[in-house]
Amino acid sequence: MPMTLDQIVEATREMPAEVVAELVDRMMVARHGGVEPSVATAWKTETDRRIAEIEAGKVQGVALEESLARARKIAGL
Repeated sequence: MPMTLDQIVEATREMPAEVVAELVDRMMVARHGGVEPSVATAWKTETDRRIAEIEAGKVQGVALEESLARARKIAGL
């Protein structure tokens, strides 16, 4: 008998975060296909640039809680 969604979620609670991330990634690829290589490269370049700016002190990051609060406000939640 197949696992229920609740059982799957519960099973992931015992897995390391990187394993859960890999599972989610594989599910997305299986369901929607992979990311275009050019898009992946562009995102990697942008991510590296932003990390370098933060590490160099050129920009300051925003705390997760604050960014989530902003997103909720924009979404009207």
